[in-house]
Amino acid sequence: MFSHSSAMAKQEAPAPLKSLNSDNPTYITFINKSSRNAEAWWLDFEGKPVSYGAIQPRRSLQMKTFLTHPWIFRASDGAKMLVNLSEVYFPTPVQYEGFGYPRYQPVYVTAPGARQCFFLRCFICIDIHNSFILNGYLCFVLSVYSLQEYCIRLIRSMVRKEDICKLEIPEGLRKELSRDPDLLRDIQILDAKRAINGSN
Repeated sequence: MFSHSSAMAKQEAPAPLKSLNSDNPTYITFINKSSRNAEAWWLDFEGKPVSYGAIQPRRSLQMKTFLTHPWIFRASDGAKMLVNLSEVYFPTPVQYEGFGYPRYQPVYVTAPGARQCFFLRCFICIDIHNSFILNGYLCFVLSVYSLQEYCIRLIRSMVRKEDICKLEIPEGLRKELSRDPDLLRDIQILDAKRAINGSN
């Protein structure tokens, strides 16, 4: 029997974290606003990551993609990066120039913690390191990792992997430090978070 609540639940479920067939192309320019190389990963039709190469700091990558094709970014050491302040980027509809040519829309790649930012109404174009214009607002990005992410990055830079077991730290942190960055595991975690939160 058809239930209105079950139909609504199906409608509100987030799209799976993989590419879906789409006839709606869009044109974007990924702009790396971080101080690290940012590797672009397209999630294919099975949800597997496909690399489109690394974007150097302050550089960009133009891309023709489709509305239902998700993208994620990682630093060279596997650290997560944000795309337009989100962990996963789903392209927006194509926009056109005055003569009907598609316009490459800017999409900003930043370091984690970029959700914490200051917005100022912007009437002039300002180019400040680690800032960008988003929907007419100037966004100053505070590149702040969570305390756990910062500790993991710091310990990895100071301690050899074989010596991690000797550290007097919580077991969960020790296990996390012993693991190599795993993009497929990260994608599974992101997909699970989306299923719980019910959002893109």
